[in-house]
Amino acid sequence: MAFRIYTKTGDKGTTSLIGGTKVNKSHLRIEAYGTVDECNSFIGLLGDHLPADFPTLIRDIQDRLFTIGASLACDPEKESKLAIPDLHETDIRLLEEAIDTMDAELPPMKSFILPGGHPAISTAHVARCVCRRAERCVVRLMEEEPVEPLVLQYLNRLSDYLFQLGRFIGHRLNIPEIPWKPRT
Repeated sequence: MAFRIYTKTGDKGTTSLIGGTKVNKSHLRIEAYGTVDECNSFIGLLGDHLPADFPTLIRDIQDRLFTIGASLACDPEKESKLAIPDLHETDIRLLEEAIDTMDAELPPMKSFILPGGHPAISTAHVARCVCRRAERCVVRLMEEEPVEPLVLQYLNRLSDYLFQLGRFIGHRLNIPEIPWKPRT
């Protein structure tokens, strides 16, 4: 199936959800899946900053974020003719297990830490921040329309994973954490 890059249907500020419903590009649903897509892009950038053999779930996460984006792009009032993959509790458990594995190798955190020290660490934190924004968008959307609850749970856990991954990258690359020292 070939996709055209431009359709001109959005030139007046509207777009279509999966199912055909036209909505404004400012609709919360569009904001939510657009922010998930932004997060996915930063996670791809993070992967590009890591050594090829670095242990991460980057590609699995990107796949799951596409699944979440597709879910959010569906009109909840209409049946989709497309087969949209599902998110599963096992996807959340995979993140939790990875967090626990990294935690077992990391020294305990003794203060808040500032993002930075290496492009991969910084990118992990940018991805985390965008993930948190996606989470907030989904919460706002859930106040108005139905959203699969696992979407919110996955984004919440993913932001935790990205924080821990930032620390883990620094640990593995022998880059010291930058503790936050509030000025008095």
